[in-house]
Amino acid sequence: MERGLFWLPLLIIFFWLAWQGSKEYQKVEAYRIWAEQFDRAKYDIYAVLGQKDNDITWGKPTAKGLIQLQTFSLLDVQDIQLVVNNEVVNLDAPPEKGRSIELKFNFTESASSVLVPFTEIPLATEWGKFLRGVLQKLPGEQN
Repeated sequence: MERGLFWLPLLIIFFWLAWQGSKEYQKVEAYRIWAEQFDRAKYDIYAVLGQKDNDITWGKPTAKGLIQLQTFSLLDVQDIQLVVNNEVVNLDAPPEKGRSIELKFNFTESASSVLVPFTEIPLATEWGKFLRGVLQKLPGEQN
């Protein structure tokens, strides 16, 4: 009887972990199918991001698919900044640690911006540098 009571919590934890793994697999599989249409894409637990030519699409991954997808053009972006712990930091010298990591896309025509969350500073830095390079190559009055 005691052995059964000892193993029951472990059995419950095992099934909970298997269920969580199944949910995460469904998210990654939905992302994989979605990402095929883009030239470059990223997935992490906070957001998905895809780039096709001058268009950026981002949203949130769930087990049922991607939600809150938004698309904007790099032609409308004035600047891209790395935001760590709610402070703008230098993309060329980012901090090593941070709790809140986001790429901020500032638009030329309006005072609005888009914040795309990331889980890791190196990944956000790589994307920020790449997209800044794309932004600088675009025709027009970008910086």
